[in-house]
Amino acid sequence: MVEINDSNFEELVVNSQIPVLLDFWAPWCGPCRMISPIVEELSKEYEGKWFIAKCNVDDSTEVPMKFGIRNIPTLLFFKGGEIKDKLVGSTTKAAIIQKMEAVEK
Repeated sequence: MVEINDSNFEELVVNSQIPVLLDFWAPWCGPCRMISPIVEELSKEYEGKWFIAKCNVDDSTEVPMKFGIRNIPTLLFFKGGEIKDKLVGSTTKAAIIQKMEAVEK
C-alpha cells in the first residue's frame, strides 16, 4: 500500500488519472486498525480502477491540516484532484464501496 506524505501528495493524489481513496490513519488508532484490512482488500480488488493509499497523520502534518482532518480514520474520495466525498470513523466495506461507486458516476 502506498503511503502518501506531504512531499508526494500533489504528484500521486492531485495528478492521479483515476479516482483516489485516501485513508488518514495512525498506528495508535484502534478504529484505524479495524478498517485497515478493508482498505487493503479494496486496493487489490480495485487495482487499476482506483488508486488507494494511506496517510499517517503522525508522519505527515501538512496534508491532514489542508483538509481539516480532526478525527481518524477519515477516508477522502478524490476525482480529478478534488474531494468528492468522505467517511469519518470506523465503517464497513459496503459503505466504502457505495461511496466509491457514487464518485465513479
